[in-house]
Amino acid sequence: MKKLLLIFLSTLLLPACADKNQYEETVLEQMQLEKDLKDYKLSPERMAKCVVDTTSNRMPGIFALDPKRLMAYRNYTKMLTLSSSKDPKKTLEELRTDFGSPQELAEAHANYTESQMDCLSALIGESEGEAKEEK
Repeated sequence: MKKLLLIFLSTLLLPACADKNQYEETVLEQMQLEKDLKDYKLSPERMAKCVVDTTSNRMPGIFALDPKRLMAYRNYTKMLTLSSSKDPKKTLEELRTDFGSPQELAEAHANYTESQMDCLSALIGESEGEAKEEK
């Protein structure tokens, strides 16, 4: 019985981890292209972690393995890769359907953008504080 439960839990956890990891990788790719991070000499890895954590807090679902949260990770990943899609119009329509409505897609995009701005200001503030301490 314990083995069966372990196998069942494993089948649930592996795809869940994959969805979140894919989202984290996509955010990191976006952060590595971000000009502001280069200008302020900020770590894309730290920024990506901050953005993932902040957006996750505002995503649907109560906890990390909630099916709504897992779907949100997939949808956010798809949203971030829209510009590299072979058929952006079709992907945009799919996103509107996946999120439930154009309004919910806009809210998800706003969540990502706000999280990015919040993290950028926090990391800039930290780096300025560290620079003052060094002097």
